[in-house]
Amino acid sequence: MEMLSWEMLLFLIVVGFLAAFVDSVVGGGGLITVPALLFTGLPPALVLGTNKLSGTMCSLTSTASFMLSGKINFKLAAGLFPLSLIGSILGALLVHQIPSEFLKPLVVVLLVAVTAYTLLKKNWGAASTYKGLTARSKGWLIAGAFVIGFYDGFFGPGTGSFLIFLFLLLGFDFVGASANSKVLNLASNLGALATFFVLDSVSLAYGLPMGIAMIGGALVGTRFAIRKGASFVKPLFVVMTIILIGKQIWSLWIS
Repeated sequence: MEMLSWEMLLFLIVVGFLAAFVDSVVGGGGLITVPALLFTGLPPALVLGTNKLSGTMCSLTSTASFMLSGKINFKLAAGLFPLSLIGSILGALLVHQIPSEFLKPLVVVLLVAVTAYTLLKKNWGAASTYKGLTARSKGWLIAGAFVIGFYDGFFGPGTGSFLIFLFLLLGFDFVGASANSKVLNLASNLGALATFFVLDSVSLAYGLPMGIAMIGGALVGTRFAIRKGASFVKPLFVVMTIILIGKQIWSLWIS
């Protein structure tokens, strides 16, 4: 394994902790970690796979923390887990065959719609109204878990926002939506990570230090979200989604 300088190690630890704090609550940690990994000089071919390694360590910690707090509907999340896992594997395999850049305009439109809907529904997600699944909502949820998992393996930006939005539509409050979304995010991360490992696109030297720091950030972030509730999670969700929209528009502009 490549030895890192102390400066580089410190950089990965600080960035990883901050990214995980945000990601564990509302997603979007990749907005911080991917540019950071590119900044280190890691070859672009390794950046996505390495980011999935640290992201998987983060989402595993977030999932465990939320589960211990009782915020996860285990039966529902466990049933959807395989769908996101399989979807992400297929997406990660496809991205090595077809460039994913064509999705950028669609992602911007979807993120704007998610943000606008969240802002217009003033008290949406303040309290849980989830009463169980109907046949229709079950169908949409199954499709959503698979499609978002596939999207995460194929492209990725906004996955956390889309998953939280999916659970909000079911009637979960923001903390519950964030908690349950982490289970599906863990599944898609695991699927994509396994695929990247097979394709030899993961750097352990960079991914493990960042991932260990992200474990700490995820523990702090989930506890903060549980303690502060929807009044903290909703504004952070909106802010991170708006930043993500701006980032995607900028990417479109410079390309």
